[in-house]
Amino acid sequence: MESLIDALADRRANENPSLLPFPAPTYAQVRCFFGGLVRAMYRLEVVGANRLPVTGPVVIAPNHDSWLDGIVLGAAISRELRFLVKAELWRSRLLAWVLDGLGAVGIKRGHGDHFALARMRQALDAGQAVAIFPQGAVCGDRVWHRGAARLALMTGASLVPVRLVGTAQALSRGRIGFPRLRIIIGEPIEVSRAPEEPVAATKLTERLRVAVESLA
Repeated sequence: MESLIDALADRRANENPSLLPFPAPTYAQVRCFFGGLVRAMYRLEVVGANRLPVTGPVVIAPNHDSWLDGIVLGAAISRELRFLVKAELWRSRLLAWVLDGLGAVGIKRGHGDHFALARMRQALDAGQAVAIFPQGAVCGDRVWHRGAARLALMTGASLVPVRLVGTAQALSRGRIGFPRLRIIIGEPIEVSRAPEEPVAATKLTERLRVAVESLA
């Protein structure tokens, strides 16, 4: 079953040709541009950078309080990240062009997107670092979803809790500011590869939530 999902995920990934007639920016180019802006505008402070494994598969799982969080996380983390983001962002041709260049993976919210999870699993199996916001959105129910924990259990990748501090004050609904931002990287949660079980994913998600919220 997993091999079938992987094959379909590869096919769907190849069905989306470039939306603009020139090459999309690379991850390094986007990080250099936006990383410089974030550090200059918000005096970004990164705590615990040495805790992040420099190689091998990792699932980076931060809290999610602002639409700015992805940019800030990319500026703070030295490793190239594969972001899991909502599929609606691809409705904009320009944004879709940038996201494709970054290697981002779109997920349809509100129902299990096995194809998106399969692509993220492929990235982890290749030793890459992926970033998932377990809360899913900055508005709404704010429930911690099990996607990050599921991927860690399916692949045996370390689960890294990250706390983003101040991003809601920087950009949120009806609010724009320029506070000093602080990113705290916690100790990785070591996870053993195991069969996917909802109970195990739920317990690991709760452990992750507590770890993120304890970072200060």
